[in-house]
Amino acid sequence: MKIPYRIAANVEWTSKCNATCAMCPREAIDRPQSMSMATWRQVLDRLAPDEIFRVVLAGYGEPTTHPRFFEFIDELRPHPVRFDMVSNGHLLDVERLRHLDGAIDLLMVSFSSIDPDVYARVHVNLDQRRVMDNLQAASRVLRRTRLAISLTPMPDCLPALGDTIAWLRAHGIERLTMSPTLYNRGGKLEAHRLASAELRRMIRQHGLRSQELDFVPSAAEIFRQWRRNRFGCIPRNVDLFVAASGDYLYCYNDVAHRHPIGHVAADPVAAVLRRREGMAALPTLCEGCNMRHRYGPRELLRAGVGFARARLREG
Repeated sequence: MKIPYRIAANVEWTSKCNATCAMCPREAIDRPQSMSMATWRQVLDRLAPDEIFRVVLAGYGEPTTHPRFFEFIDELRPHPVRFDMVSNGHLLDVERLRHLDGAIDLLMVSFSSIDPDVYARVHVNLDQRRVMDNLQAASRVLRRTRLAISLTPMPDCLPALGDTIAWLRAHGIERLTMSPTLYNRGGKLEAHRLASAELRRMIRQHGLRSQELDFVPSAAEIFRQWRRNRFGCIPRNVDLFVAASGDYLYCYNDVAHRHPIGHVAADPVAAVLRRREGMAALPTLCEGCNMRHRYGPRELLRAGVGFARARLREG
């Protein structure tokens, strides 16, 4: 049972976190948990290169806090699918960096601002100096894993964005990305609004990479999955969220993990995607989401042009 397009998978090693960031509505997670080794092995068995082009180890927790972090890294080493990781950087010491080097393709660290006050408001409970030291260590230590920075697109972060970028580049960190959408987690972050047009302008101004391109395997595959899905939401359709419990979730905006559509112990990826293709909107997740109608024909064309240009630059 194969599908005619590939997607990204967002795999959550843990829904526990060492931070309470302003953009993450963690209060919606009733029972934070860490993935078991048995479930992780089941996840790995479900990931096939002809279905999944990229696995992002992220979810709603911090993967470096998982108590079996080193063993989980070892389990994925021989797997043929590409693995990336998103981290807040607080626990990325030299030991962890050396262990993940080469096993993880892209290590993306979320960093809000060089301004200590802004960082403290956005990345709550984290030590900015420690994170900055870890970033410098990563720039020195990593040889086979690429280091990238995910710049937080919140309004508070933008006045010092130029200074933040200058500090990162001065320390040899050149792969800088930002999302052109401050997405509101299914309506849970309505207080934080910023126009995508302004974010796109800043991405161009500072020579950043737009994160919307990272989940696109090819233009043809985006067209195929759009045509086959009853609910034409590109952000939902190009990503499959696997929770720490092993549940496949309807959408990554299901912060509370209340809408499973299968489990890795019983369901192959293709079956889950075919199930989701026929599903309509879930009012509790979709009505307040600022990503649902994010890509109409004009916006999709604009993103497609950006995608093509980025691929040409990369050769």
